[in-house]
Amino acid sequence: DVPKVIEPQGDSNGPRRGSLCDQHCAAINNMQGDLGCHLHRPRVPPVVSPAICCQQCSDDVCESCVVKTTLMAENAVEANKLSNNYKFGFKKWKSHVTARPWEDRSEIVKELYSDLNVIRGSGGSTVTCGNVLYLLLFGWWLSVLYILVAAMMFITIVGAPFGRLCWNLAGYFLWPFGKVIQEAEVPKSRRALGACEAGTEASSIGESSALLHGPVPHCWHSQCWAGAGSWRRAGTVVWLCLGYPALVVAHGLVCVAAWLLVVLIPVAKLSARTAAHVLLLPPERVLVRHLRMTEVPLEGQVILCCYRAINPYYYKYAVDGINVFAVNLLPLVLVTLVLGYVDSHNRLTSSPVKFSLALLSIMPLSYYIGMAIASISAQSNFAVGAVVNATFGSITELTFYITALIKGSREGNRCYAEIVKSALTGTLVGCVLFIPGLCMVIGGIRHQEQRFNSRSAGVSSALLFLSVGGVFAPTLFSKVYGKLICGECHNITQNPLGHYLCHNCHFDLMGSNGTLYYSHVQPLVYTVSLLLPAAYLIGLCFTLKTHAHIYDIHISDCHMPGHHHSAVVHWSRWRALVILLLSTLCMSACADLATEHISPILSNSTISQYFIGVTVLAMVPELPEIVNGIQFALQNNLSLSIEIGNCIAVQVCMLQIPILVLFTIFYPTNFMLVFSDLHVYASMFSVVLMNYIFMDGKCDYFQGTVLVMVYFILLAVYFFAPSPSGC
Repeated sequence: DVPKVIEPQGDSNGPRRGSLCDQHCAAINNMQGDLGCHLHRPRVPPVVSPAICCQQCSDDVCESCVVKTTLMAENAVEANKLSNNYKFGFKKWKSHVTARPWEDRSEIVKELYSDLNVIRGSGGSTVTCGNVLYLLLFGWWLSVLYILVAAMMFITIVGAPFGRLCWNLAGYFLWPFGKVIQEAEVPKSRRALGACEAGTEASSIGESSALLHGPVPHCWHSQCWAGAGSWRRAGTVVWLCLGYPALVVAHGLVCVAAWLLVVLIPVAKLSARTAAHVLLLPPERVLVRHLRMTEVPLEGQVILCCYRAINPYYYKYAVDGINVFAVNLLPLVLVTLVLGYVDSHNRLTSSPVKFSLALLSIMPLSYYIGMAIASISAQSNFAVGAVVNATFGSITELTFYITALIKGSREGNRCYAEIVKSALTGTLVGCVLFIPGLCMVIGGIRHQEQRFNSRSAGVSSALLFLSVGGVFAPTLFSKVYGKLICGECHNITQNPLGHYLCHNCHFDLMGSNGTLYYSHVQPLVYTVSLLLPAAYLIGLCFTLKTHAHIYDIHISDCHMPGHHHSAVVHWSRWRALVILLLSTLCMSACADLATEHISPILSNSTISQYFIGVTVLAMVPELPEIVNGIQFALQNNLSLSIEIGNCIAVQVCMLQIPILVLFTIFYPTNFMLVFSDLHVYASMFSVVLMNYIFMDGKCDYFQGTVLVMVYFILLAVYFFAPSPSGC
């Protein structure tokens, strides 16, 4: 739906048209005009004016104006990244590479980065499901631990002040909601005696939290001992040796568990700030009060004030620009590598467990690779960004495919080559049907009808037709000229001239010393592998140079006047390059472990190897792209959601498969570019259906449901299909 805008006031003598086309053009091209936007158009052709555009259209429809896209960016770096996102043939990245201005964020996001030291007005009852869950998971045993530590401190006599502190904190951590921990002000007489300063600075504004960058008081250095007596020094030593370590370990466990659960990150901040600040203060300066008993203004500084244990919006939380889920999954990569290479004899875990861990570790590594590519592209010119994207954009899939082919060649097992073909087909089918269909369904729930650039989608569709035809040309050639050989045949009519039932049939290309394959099929494979990348380059030239107006977009850096901000990049180019190389190295190790431990699954599983290849091995590495596509669709930017799937499918056929063929020239493997009939039919049907759906440039949730249902039907076919012959 195009928003209505006020008709621009121009020259009264100029051409003025009141058609729907005028309104569409004005709405899209001038949508940000009232906000004082400043346009950044890096390497993007200028927008066609409404008058010129509408002269080529009727008064009722102006399709070329409707498909124009205006994107908002916070700064020039984000504008450059968004502009490169629309370039044909490159993967699309959703993550922000710069820090968003603090004042431009919503109150919900600002609350995520607070240090839990702000007293708010009455927010209703503190008895909520999340707070009760905290009580059951952490509150009761933390309270018991504080009571035990308090008893131990009272027994030591000298630690009695710390015992009273633990007794007060026991009640606080049993139910901390609606209570306040304050740091009492030091009287002037105490300051004169040399007591240590109260030590917390005001909470900093930005993507930092008490959990990661919280201030730590410096109350235990030598100046603190100057004015204290031997009795107090003895009590402090007892506290630091007996009570404090046990509580730090407990709060550390709570902190890690709550952080991994994401929605309980407020509890993690609460525990981290307690261990790093509250427990290091002198006990007489820590005050625990109930909010209803506290009158504003409070005496002293507020250290902790928590109202809710669970915040469902913490899925948006980021640490140095990295999403919290990617941060939490990073230790999984280390565990996978340690178990995989240290426990090589499977004494601690089994092969299926290691395979699952290696496959899951690919997800965060794909995120880091994408974030690094986006950071480098946004801070570089288009040539550098294109080289990095083309080089590392498919590194996840290629790493797994090559390691699987190497292992199959060493073991003489052709099942690995069939698994690679299944994964290639599964990626193609999933990116053509599942990713666009799922984005249409989820985006259609929020938007009744979504439009996209049908001309740009048509370019991708044409290349998909070309690439699918080229990839499966050797297969069709072998079906025509190959010799059909069956493993066993049975006469079902007991008549020598009757019907025979044959099993394990395939077209033999190696008969007569492989004359058919080496003289005809292999040269065709090499020819196709050269023509497909050439077609890919022609498509790049077509969409980036000669017909760049097809992707007619402009990026709007939109801020209110007087509130412009310089870009604060999360990762510099060198840091992004180091992370990119390390992630690629870890990806290679995880792919090696996955192929090392997939053999027991293939041999012992009752599920078809076809199904394992087209689902697990094909779609798990694409999960970050699926999430990106859904986010674009929710923002009513379906063009990028569709381009995500088309781009991956085009890269599979025009880049990944030719690279695998080129690899087999230098390292002989069992990989031949001859697919089974099921792969051919599924891929061609998917491409035809996708082109039919995308013909009119608009879609809704029903069309997305059709694509998703067809994808699941194909998965059911693969599930019940027999395994490849010889596996």
